Amino acid sequence: MPQPWRGVFTILCTPFTETGVLDLDSLKNEVEFCVAAGAHGIVAPVNASEFWTLSDDERKTVAEVIVRTCDHRIPVVIGVAGGAAPVAVALAKHAQEIGADAVIAMPPHVRVAPPHAIYAYYRALSEAITLPIFIQNHDAPAGTRMSPEFVARLVTELEHVEYVKEETFPPTHAIAAEIRLCGPKLKGVMGGVAGRYLMDEYRRGACGTMPACEVTDVHVQVWNALEAGEHRRARELFNRLLPLLNFEALLPGVYKAVLKRRGVIRSDYLRSHAGNPLDASDHAELSAILADMRDLFRLAPPV
Repeated sequence: MPQPWRGVFTILCTPFTETGVLDLDSLKNEVEFCVAAGAHGIVAPVNASEFWTLSDDERKTVAEVIVRTCDHRIPVVIGVAGGAAPVAVALAKHAQEIGADAVIAMPPHVRVAPPHAIYAYYRALSEAITLPIFIQNHDAPAGTRMSPEFVARLVTELEHVEYVKEETFPPTHAIAAEIRLCGPKLKGVMGGVAGRYLMDEYRRGACGTMPACEVTDVHVQVWNALEAGEHRRARELFNRLLPLLNFEALLPGVYKAVLKRRGVIRSDYLRSHAGNPLDASDHAELSAILADMRDLFRLAPPV
């Protein structure tokens, strides 16, 4: 039996041209960037990937390009959240067919589903595929908050539900409760929320973190220091990374702005905003933040 996954499972942004068309060459560059940065896994398309702006065909295309480009070098987790079970099941079956290693899904989005419908949704996923399934537990409005007790029921009763990405507030308490309630069936809980609470999540038993990918090389350094028992070093790195993570929380355009500055993607266009919302002052602040952490970049530093 393979060992449960651990580490930085980094989330790809979906690159677009300046006119909002998928940029698959930039997507391939993102995959190569994340592998070179030492990511332990790749995740997409999910919230940081603007998955809700993609058609089902585009989601399949994105999944195919990621799996093919990664070529089994590290695990690939494909986002399959849908507005209803049939949509999620179709995307999950496709992910399995193309060779993905796992899938991840929030409950039905757009409108909040009742608990019995959420259970049926994950049951349908578990019965349709044999891949490991990550439950993504996310607060509204992007997701539907599920209690640790409900998450534990999904994990213990549904065969292929094996992992959780936890980002309801406070995620640290939810992670501890889920680890306690789920028992040995659970293979791990990963934190989210851009990695802003990783230090406490790790202390409470998190097996990894799922941040956006623009500074994967720095996230990996923090994680590797934790795994090596170098907790002071990990905190020093984390404290230098945190201003960027906090700035990201203000504006959705920061992930892509950094990726563009690092030469990973050609455009920082957000389809959800028909452009990028960062103004000149935002870019000045971003430049100052990145300058303070310049020596931490193991790959191309931002310009």
